[in-house]
Amino acid sequence: MIRRLREALRHRRFTRRSDHADTLPAMETTTSALADSLHGLAGEELLIGLDVDGTLVDHDGVMSPPMREALQAAAREHTVVISTGRSLGATLPIVEAAGITRGYAVCSNGAVTVEMDPEADGGHRVIDTRAFQPGHALATLRDVAPDAHYAVEMADGSFHSTAGFQDASFGVQAIESPLEELMGLEAVRVVVHVPDLTPQEFSEVIAESGVHGVEYSIGWTAWLDMAAPGVSKASALEVLRERLDIELAHTVAVGDGFNDTEMLAWAGVGVAMGQAPQGVKDVADVVTGSVYEDGTVRVLELLQR
Repeated sequence: MIRRLREALRHRRFTRRSDHADTLPAMETTTSALADSLHGLAGEELLIGLDVDGTLVDHDGVMSPPMREALQAAAREHTVVISTGRSLGATLPIVEAAGITRGYAVCSNGAVTVEMDPEADGGHRVIDTRAFQPGHALATLRDVAPDAHYAVEMADGSFHSTAGFQDASFGVQAIESPLEELMGLEAVRVVVHVPDLTPQEFSEVIAESGVHGVEYSIGWTAWLDMAAPGVSKASALEVLRERLDIELAHTVAVGDGFNDTEMLAWAGVGVAMGQAPQGVKDVADVVTGSVYEDGTVRVLELLQR
């Protein structure tokens, strides 16, 4: 399914670029709406929350040169917070590739927050974690999805997973462990993946399970992320906003997935990417271009002082 998605996105990128002349009026309309929504923020000290996959990098993990330049410029003028469902180990390479040495990153959908500091060990320090006990949720899911793959992310960035479950998004090699052992661990995030189900079928399985007491979101594929109650990208960004004493009206968030909806609703201006599902766009204040049109670059350029 992931392969099919990437092929579809590559086809979409080719089509959009080759049909640039046909889409120009729509792009101009989008830029005008963005300018209206962001009017008045240029020149202010801003907190900017930016999703990674589909927002800063495309679905092949590639960051364009204009995106890198715009991101570095924004980090010099504002407080930029990389806000992602990726683990810490999978987030840091993005920060390094972007050339950002100061700022913050919200990882694991809000469960881990780090501050980038070139003087700190490894160039960053963990400043907040939100852990929970996943045992009951895992036991419940095991009853309705016995063939699923499970992984538990620990506060130190390590992963424990059931046999055969490894993924690049973990950022590290997961330690294979039986599900019963995973149930006893303290987690910052739990990942559940059922390769043979569509997202719609997986949503039905989750609804049937009656999982409660945790936050969860379902991604582009049959992939479920679970976190502690009340934890999201938005909750982590709010903690940072209060810590930095930045007005809520001076916050901007950009994202493209359903795990971004709380963040987009929280921000003073929430911006959905052009390729985002309609349900994500409905939550946002405005829509920018797709990741293949450097939609995030447009947002950051409009926020330059």
